[in-house]
Amino acid sequence: MEKGYVCFISDVHLGLKVGDAELRERRLVSVIESLPPETVALYLLGDIFDFWYEYKYVVPKGYTRFFGALSKLSDRGVKLFFFKGNHDVWAFGYFKEELGMEILEQPYQVMIGSKNFCLAHGDGLDGEDKGYMLLKSIFNSKILQKLFSNIHPRWAFALANRWSVHNRLAKGNAHQFKGADEPLYKYVCRREMTQPSDYYIFGHLHTPGSITTPRGGNMYVLGEWINGCDYLLYETTSDSMEWRSGRD
Repeated sequence: MEKGYVCFISDVHLGLKVGDAELRERRLVSVIESLPPETVALYLLGDIFDFWYEYKYVVPKGYTRFFGALSKLSDRGVKLFFFKGNHDVWAFGYFKEELGMEILEQPYQVMIGSKNFCLAHGDGLDGEDKGYMLLKSIFNSKILQKLFSNIHPRWAFALANRWSVHNRLAKGNAHQFKGADEPLYKYVCRREMTQPSDYYIFGHLHTPGSITTPRGGNMYVLGEWINGCDYLLYETTSDSMEWRSGRD
């Protein structure tokens, strides 16, 4: 990848009717529009939407300012990448067709500048929550996706929104990044024995933080945008990673 800035954002949960949903989108758009002119890539690391489902001829309404900001980035040559989170797992071809945004599968290893990055939303990577792994396999079932497509969008979206209201997001930041005790960190320690990276960046855990791995890698966890709006900006030439806030 060419020299310049690379931005990493996760867990915005657009569409969630908790807190000020409109302000959340405006802050996201402001961040995108204020990225340095030398920005070469934007990675959206999952749960950008609180619910996303693409029918053949229907997608969720709204988010026009966000999509407009992405379109401007794409038009000026910035590469856009999207990871499916556990809330927006049903993203198919719309983002690629309309925005030129590539959907990546986790974990994704890539060279950015001269450094090796491991990127992912982070859900299920540690494999410890068997109940969640079963639920995830259900959500990814092609047969069940086809059956869900037969539900009218009015009822499908209403069901999803009701579920979100009772989700832990509506109750605040229930999960706290546990540092070295975090299952995702233990996954990174196992992974770097055979596939070491200089940087590991994840979302999902909702608490911004960072920790150094046993082999000297740098693991970052991005924050959520319900109570905060932290993101990362990486500069390839100086190999510098900087925390930024959408509140600025």
